Amino acid sequence: MITSKQFNKEIDLIIANAIREDVGEGDHSSLACISQNAAGSAHLLVKDHGIIAGVAFAKQVFEFVDPSLVVDVKIKDGSQVKHGDVCFIVSGSSQSILKAERLVLNAMQRMSAIATKTGAFVKLLEGFSTKILDTRKTTPGIRALEKWAVTIGGGENHRFALYDMIMLKDNHIDFCGGVVTAIETTKQYLKNNNLDLKIIVEARDFDEIEQILSTTGVYRILIDNFNFEDTKKAVALIGDRCLTESSGGITLETIAAYAACGVDYISSGALTHSVHNMDLSLKAI
Repeated sequence: MITSKQFNKEIDLIIANAIREDVGEGDHSSLACISQNAAGSAHLLVKDHGIIAGVAFAKQVFEFVDPSLVVDVKIKDGSQVKHGDVCFIVSGSSQSILKAERLVLNAMQRMSAIATKTGAFVKLLEGFSTKILDTRKTTPGIRALEKWAVTIGGGENHRFALYDMIMLKDNHIDFCGGVVTAIETTKQYLKNNNLDLKIIVEARDFDEIEQILSTTGVYRILIDNFNFEDTKKAVALIGDRCLTESSGGITLETIAAYAACGVDYISSGALTHSVHNMDLSLKAI
């Protein structure tokens, strides 16, 4: 994964770009009818239920828009919330609150949905050693927010992008001419470029698992689109030679059964690409 410094830079870029996109040359609606000196307060009201996420991000947005804004946090990220709960109160310039409102709501609604869905997966894994991972199937431009939300919901992050981990999937293997060739050329590439990156390799069948195991240097085998019985056999075959990960259409209904197969990780793109935003609003008080 990327460093904390890199992650924080991604968050800063998201905020700056979103405010640029939304505010542009100015919030003419607020500038037209609200005095520059007007001050007020607004609260973040929950109109849904689930796990709240994005409170810390909201504070960063308000700080970016106007450092004089004061945020009084009532409910922290990762908490279960219900209809009627108030997560925070923001006070200060009315114009500044309105300038930040849409970015705060858009981000928190999506982050909370992702955290809530992740939490549902995590709950089903109780009693197993298996961990739930996200994927790169994220919304362009806000990956850092969505991966942050996964961790708030109790999940773990897979690689952040193409540059922080090697992941040899079916197309890499086919373009390269085979799984062993892909692994060996990758190890040589890492050596030549003095890179220290973990290698994950996808296996589509038992033959590819055997080929992967005939090499060295693979951190984790991605057991892709295997059924329950074959997943159990694959885990037994791999043993402790490297870590295991299941993926491919795994749902809330099937995740426990895959965990029971003994895999170390289960990855699911659904954590970030198939969620329904939590209903939140920012209301003047």
